[in-house]
Amino acid sequence: MPDNSGLNFNETLADIVLSGKCTGCAACVVACPLNCLRYEAGKPEVAGKCSGCEVCSHVCPRYNTSQATVEKFVFKREKRPEEKFGIYQKVLVAKSTDENILKVCQDGGVVTTLLTFALKNKIIEGAAVSGIDKHKPLHPLPVFATTAQQLLESAGTRYCYSPNLLALQEGIKQDKKETAFVGTPCQIEAVRRMQMIPLRNYIEKLKLTIGLMCSKSFSYEGLVENYIRRKLQINPADVERMKIKTKLILIMKSGKTKDYPLRDVRQYARTACKACKDFSAELADISIGGLGLNGWSLVVVRTETGRKFLEKGIALGLLEAKPIEEERHSLELLIRLSTNAAISRRV
Repeated sequence: MPDNSGLNFNETLADIVLSGKCTGCAACVVACPLNCLRYEAGKPEVAGKCSGCEVCSHVCPRYNTSQATVEKFVFKREKRPEEKFGIYQKVLVAKSTDENILKVCQDGGVVTTLLTFALKNKIIEGAAVSGIDKHKPLHPLPVFATTAQQLLESAGTRYCYSPNLLALQEGIKQDKKETAFVGTPCQIEAVRRMQMIPLRNYIEKLKLTIGLMCSKSFSYEGLVENYIRRKLQINPADVERMKIKTKLILIMKSGKTKDYPLRDVRQYARTACKACKDFSAELADISIGGLGLNGWSLVVVRTETGRKFLEKGIALGLLEAKPIEEERHSLELLIRLSTNAAISRRV
């Protein structure tokens, strides 16, 4: 039973929300044992009587954060100063061998390939991922994918925030026994904090976490509505997908590609992202990002769980891999972006 002697939501997380530090991950909403929080307009709000159990503050990645504490829980130790992008076992470059996945993926299709393998082999019954709202072009939507087709439809990167923990909650509602979770660094930290409590209903069913490298996400109103629709005079419904490398790339449904300076969209970055010091999802089982690669993904294997999944995918020929030494520039970029994130967010 909740401990009524604790602090309530307004005494803990309300300031995080009001100050703009809330990531919008929805961890507090899905973890609340009394369902007294709801997710509205990208943030939590009180929708019932709060008992003061403080579960919400324990899972929040922005409240009294200490990544070292979570590192000890996940890896049994803190990262060392020389581990610039977190604790890891192995770094390599990989891509899918499935042509259907390669047609729709963002970079190398590693995430979709691993999840499809796990689903088809009944290692998991579903995965919390992000998809696209069919009624709102380019708008991300949390999806609990239970079929290979749903995973294929969810392939690619979302540059506007998707609260994937709501999809994990959907998997619990569907009474799925084994699940996987894909999310940004802040979401991965929230999941690990849920494990630390522990919230057994969620965590005992979680078999794999995949972290997506992320320096920032953008508001939908800013990037899509203000910039793409109003400034560029492009109908978002005509855009197949986006990529951000050293520039913003719009891949149109017509087959054409349009490039725009990255400096034009930086103003639409979410305020909450300024507080994040984790670029490479350092607490995930596997971390994945494009990082200057074309048609390949940089993969950081961090845990035994992640290693087993990746090695199985390679052994079965589902993934093609090559040493990171062949793409040194990508590793250098990983180190630089991770270091910059840690430094720039210290104040």
